[in-house]
Amino acid sequence: MLGSMKLDEIDIRILSALQREGRITKLKLAEKVNLSATPCWERLRRLEKQGVIAGYHATLDLSQLARFTLVLTEISLHRHQQADFKRFEQTMQETDEVLECYATGGGIDYLLKVIARDVDHYQRLIDRLLTLDVGIDRYFTYIVTKPIKESREVPLTALMGKEHLPSEEKLS
Repeated sequence: MLGSMKLDEIDIRILSALQREGRITKLKLAEKVNLSATPCWERLRRLEKQGVIAGYHATLDLSQLARFTLVLTEISLHRHQQADFKRFEQTMQETDEVLECYATGGGIDYLLKVIARDVDHYQRLIDRLLTLDVGIDRYFTYIVTKPIKESREVPLTALMGKEHLPSEEKLS
């Protein structure tokens, strides 16, 4: 059942530490969560086996590698049949520049996070999608001018029902 896994405070501390430092040693992880190495390792293995930990990844600083433009795109489809959604979603899965794609409720059907070399590259991608006829009725483009907050770290404490407000020192 989705969201029914019982995690205790130590499990949450392990997961939080791993989100911040994926390459942390097992010994350092045990120290951080105030547990001896063997029980910490056993908990980590259980969390991996249960699928709570889906993988370990490196976070790249793209500004060190290349110039790029980040674009948010709202998409509405012509028709709303299951086959139309399936065709569009399959195309998004196969499009490398689409970093994230979310089906939404409300006024639009999908919200995309797209990365491109520049605006011209982005527009050629959109033109290609329109030519492929994947069902796009209209789209709205929002160029990201400055990232304000980017995080892959999930606020586990807040999601588990314990409110967590920024400390005063973080706000000053």
